[in-house]
Amino acid sequence: MEKENKSSCCAPSKTPSEKKDRDIITEKKVSAISTDNMIKLPGGKFLMGTSDEEGFPADGEGPVREITLNSFYIDITTVTNLQFFEFIKATKYITDAERYGWSFVFYGLLSKEDQKAGYEVAATTPWWCAVPGAQWDHPEGGKTNIDERMDHPVVHVSWNDAQAYCQWIGKRLPTEAEWEYAARGGLVQKKFPWGDELTPNGEHRCNIWQGNFPGYNSLEDGFLGTAPAKSFKPNDFELYNMSGNVWEWCNDWFSSDFHKTGPRKNPPGPQQGEAKVMRGGSFLCHYSYCNRYRVAARSSNTMDSSTSNLGFRCALSI
Repeated sequence: MEKENKSSCCAPSKTPSEKKDRDIITEKKVSAISTDNMIKLPGGKFLMGTSDEEGFPADGEGPVREITLNSFYIDITTVTNLQFFEFIKATKYITDAERYGWSFVFYGLLSKEDQKAGYEVAATTPWWCAVPGAQWDHPEGGKTNIDERMDHPVVHVSWNDAQAYCQWIGKRLPTEAEWEYAARGGLVQKKFPWGDELTPNGEHRCNIWQGNFPGYNSLEDGFLGTAPAKSFKPNDFELYNMSGNVWEWCNDWFSSDFHKTGPRKNPPGPQQGEAKVMRGGSFLCHYSYCNRYRVAARSSNTMDSSTSNLGFRCALSI
């Protein structure tokens, strides 16, 4: 039986009418491009997509197709709060969330006082609250900070913000094909970066939701919100958290059908669109609702949207 195609619980969007002017980083600000904390992945062919009955066909997860990629580098982790702090310190960049004055925060991360504050919520996903002052360094609003989370993924970053960071450091966002190739870790048509079993031998391998979403999380994997960027075992390419923890921006415009007839060598995605691809799922994903922590799963969001479970990692052409 085909699974109901529920929209992602993880992708509330800002509306176009809210668009604000933003900074544009037009030139590299670092003296040299470093490949420290990156892995060089050899070019080659792999099977992208899935026909998994657990998937969401309407998202464009299939068909399975053979893709050829050139060699490239990719970060072993998502960009951390510490790394993003260095970018902000060097450039004085102002993120989209700061320009809007608010960002989406999962209500379960808020204090009891803030849960009663009556923040505006997303229409179809009421567990998302539009919290004033929520931004990359105040992830649950103005009274919170990242002092104890410098090794966690930076969140509340829009696609625009991620692109600005990449421009500054001399790198780029991975294409969707590169991201999936990297996430699979050399395995062929497996559900997860480590295989087909979610918890092999009872071991948690990613930070996702346990319990009944969105009301109860048993925290069996040890985390309610983000986990440090190097949590859990890496995949066979030595990449961390390619499933769960935070959604990751890709360079491509999102389309549910472009790839069915699009290029099979270094596919760049559509030339235009309304939203950008997100991959990997997050700490909010659960099988019963947003089963998108599988390596072939896809989602999207508008370029200036930001949430408390959305980050990115960088890539570099060779």
